[in-house]
Amino acid sequence: MSISLKNIIITLLGIFIAMTINAQSITGVLQNENGNPIDGATISVLNTGYQTVSNQKGYFSFNALKNGNYTLSIKSLGYAEISKEININATNNSKSTDIKLTLIASTNQLDVVVVTAEKKEDLLQKIPTSITALNAKQINAFGLWNTKEITGIIPNLYSADPGDGRDVTSVRGIATSSYDPTVATYIDGVNQFSLDTYIPNLFDVERIEVLRGPQGTLYGRNAMGGVINIITKQPNNISSGFADISVGNYNQRRITAGIKTPFIKDKLFFGASILSNRRDGYYTNEFTQTSYDQQNGFSGNYFLKYIANERWNINFNFKHHLNKNKGAFPLVFGSEDAIANPFTLNQNASTTMMDQTTNTSLSIHYRGRSFNFSNQTAYQQNCRYYTNPIDGDFSPIDAISVINNYGNKWNNNKVLTQDFKFTSASSSNSKLKWTAGTFLFYQDAPVKQTTRFGIDANLMMIGDSLFSTTSISTTIKKGLAFYGQASYALSDQLKINFGLRNDYENQSESILGSYQHDPSSEQYITRSDTVGRTHFNALSPKLSLDYQVNNYSLWYAIYSKGFRAGGLSPLSSDPSQPPLVAYLPEYSNNFETGIKNNWLNNKLIVNIALFYTKITDAQVPSLVLPDAITITKNTGQLTSKGIEAEIFAIPANGLLLQYSFGSTNARFDKLDIASQGTTVNLAGKHPIFTPSSTSLLAAQYSYPISNELQIMLRGEWKYIGTTYFDLANSIQQSPYQLLNAKLGMEYKKMALSFWAKNLAGTKYISYGYDFGAVHLGDPAIFGTSFSYQF
Repeated sequence: MSISLKNIIITLLGIFIAMTINAQSITGVLQNENGNPIDGATISVLNTGYQTVSNQKGYFSFNALKNGNYTLSIKSLGYAEISKEININATNNSKSTDIKLTLIASTNQLDVVVVTAEKKEDLLQKIPTSITALNAKQINAFGLWNTKEITGIIPNLYSADPGDGRDVTSVRGIATSSYDPTVATYIDGVNQFSLDTYIPNLFDVERIEVLRGPQGTLYGRNAMGGVINIITKQPNNISSGFADISVGNYNQRRITAGIKTPFIKDKLFFGASILSNRRDGYYTNEFTQTSYDQQNGFSGNYFLKYIANERWNINFNFKHHLNKNKGAFPLVFGSEDAIANPFTLNQNASTTMMDQTTNTSLSIHYRGRSFNFSNQTAYQQNCRYYTNPIDGDFSPIDAISVINNYGNKWNNNKVLTQDFKFTSASSSNSKLKWTAGTFLFYQDAPVKQTTRFGIDANLMMIGDSLFSTTSISTTIKKGLAFYGQASYALSDQLKINFGLRNDYENQSESILGSYQHDPSSEQYITRSDTVGRTHFNALSPKLSLDYQVNNYSLWYAIYSKGFRAGGLSPLSSDPSQPPLVAYLPEYSNNFETGIKNNWLNNKLIVNIALFYTKITDAQVPSLVLPDAITITKNTGQLTSKGIEAEIFAIPANGLLLQYSFGSTNARFDKLDIASQGTTVNLAGKHPIFTPSSTSLLAAQYSYPISNELQIMLRGEWKYIGTTYFDLANSIQQSPYQLLNAKLGMEYKKMALSFWAKNLAGTKYISYGYDFGAVHLGDPAIFGTSFSYQF
C-alpha cells in the first residue's frame, strides 16, 4: 500500500472517530402522572427531521446527534404537548443523554405549541411577534371547517366571502380589495398565490398559525397584513386512520376520512385524507321557488414521504378540490331588505359555478452539520366558470348576465413557484442564527368574459338592449426575490433580530375587446389587441429586539414592512377607466411592542400587543358594473393602531378558558375617489372589512367518568364590532354577537358530539359591495358528529 493511500485512510478514519466522539444518543422514557408508561407518543427533535415513537414501555431513543443544543417536542393523544431543551456534550465521556418525562392530561395543562412561523420550528411563546396558533385539538373543539371561521377567534381578523368561496381577509385594518390579497395564505409551505388558487376547506389539519402584522421579510408579496399558515397532518412510523361523519340542518352531510402508514419503516411513508361536503342552500330563490346556494364539494390531500438517510428526505404532496356551487353570489340589494327578509332573493337566471383547484408540490430537505437546506417546487391550477350565464343584475328581470364558460383555455389560472431556503444548523451553539433563500414564481392568468345585456337592460338605464360585450385578457406575472433574516444573542436574555428582502416583479397584460348586437352574430372589435407592461421592486426590512424578562415572560419590540403587489388595470366597459394603466405596490410600515407570559406551570398564558401601522400608496378599488371588474388606483394613505390580548387558562382540572380581544382604530388619512366625473374626498373614513373590535370567550369543561369515558360541555361567545363594506362607509353592520355550543363524549377511540353554531340565529351582513348588494352571514346551524380513530 502506498504512503499516500495510507495517509488517506488514516485521515478518513480520524474524521470518522472525531465525528463519533462528538456524537451522542438520546434515550428517554415517558410516563403519565400515575407513573404508567405512555405508548405511541411522537417525539421530535426540532429542525432536524429526527422523529421517533415511544414503545409499550414508554422508551424512545435517538442516535448519533452532534454536540449542541436541541429542543424535543413530545405529543400523545389525550395529553398536553410538552417540550424539553437538552444539551449534548460528548466530551463529558458519556455516550448518551438519559431523560425522564411526565405527560399531563390535556384537560389539566395547556399545550406547549410548536410553530413554523419563521420558516423553522420554534416554540410559539419564544417568537417575538404576534402569533395565534390553533392545534388539531382546538380546531376540532371550535368545529372549524373553513378558514373564514377563524373570524373573531384571532384578534383583529375578519374573513368572509360573497358566496363564491373566495375568502377575503382583513387583519388590523389592512384589507383585501382585489385578487391580490393583503394576507398571504400558505398551506404546507406553499404560497396560495391568489384568491383563485387556494383551498379554503379545513380537514385533517395539524395546526393553523396566524401571524399578525407585515411579514414581508420571510413571506414577501401580499403579506403586508399578515400570514395564515396551515399545516396538515403528516404520516410517520405509526399506522393510523380516522373517519368523521357530520350531519345537520339544511341537509348538511360532511364526511372526512384518512389513513397514514409506513410502507417501509423509517424510510417510506404514505398519507391520504378526503373530504366530501354537501348541503342545501341557505337562501331561497323566490323566482324559481328553489334552494339557491346548494354546495357539493370533494377534496383530497395525499402525501408520499421518503427518508433517504439521517440527512436527506423527500416529500411529495398532491391536493385537489372540486366544488359545485349551485347559486354563487346570493346577494340582495340593500341592507334593510336583506335583514328584513333574510336568506331570500329573487333572480331569474340560475347556474352552477364549477370551482376546480389542484396543488402539487415536491420538497427536498437536507439537514447538515453546518447548515440546513430545503427546496420546494409547487404548481397550482384553478379553473372557475359558470355552466350557464350568471345573473348580473341580481333581480328577476332579464337585464344583465355574465358568461365565462369558454373551455379550459380560458379562466384557468396557473402558478409555478420555487423556493430555495438555507438555515443555520439546528445543533449550532453560535449566538447567530440565520435563514436565507430565494423565491421565484410564474403566473399565467387567461380570462375571457362576456357581459350580455338582455331585453330589459333599458330598465337599468343602460341605453340599449340585446347586445354583448366581450373582454379577453392574458396576464403574465414573473417574480424573483432574495431574502435573509437572522437573530443574534447579545446576552443570555437579550436578542436582536434583523432581516431584509428584495422582491422584483415583471408583469405583462394583453387585452382584446369586442361588441355584438342582435340579431347579427358578428363581433366588432372595440379594442384591438394591445399589450401593457410594468415592473417594480419592493424592499421589506425587519428589525426587532426581544428580552427574556425571566423564565416566564418575553418582551419584544419590532419594526417590519410588507407590500401588496402592483399591477395593470383590466379592460372594462367604462370608457373613463382606461385599461393597462399601471398601479404601484402598496406598502405597510408596522411598529409593535408586546409581552408574552407563561405562568403557573403552563396553566396560564397571557399575551398582549400594541401596534401602529402606516399604509402608503394604498390601492383603492373601484368596481365597474355590470362587468364586475375591479379597477385599482393608488389614491390613499391609511393609519391603523390598536391593541390585542389573548388569555388561555386552566383554573381547575378539566376546565379550559380562552379569551381574545382586539381593537382596531383605522382611518384613511387621504382617500380620493373618482365618481361621475368628479373627485370625492373620503379622508377620515374607515377601511372596509375592518371591525372596530373583535372578542371571543370560550369555556370548555371535560369530566372523566372512567379511564375510557369522558364527557365534554363547551360554549363560545363572539363579538364583532362595527364593520363597513364600502369606502364611503354608507354600508355598515352594527356590532353583533354569536353564540356556539357543543356537548360531546369520548369513549376509547370514538367520539360523539352535538353542536350548534349561531345558536340565537343572529342575522348580520358578512359581505357587501359598494354598489349596494350584500350577503348575510350563516344562519343558525345544528348538527351532530361522530368520529372514530384507529
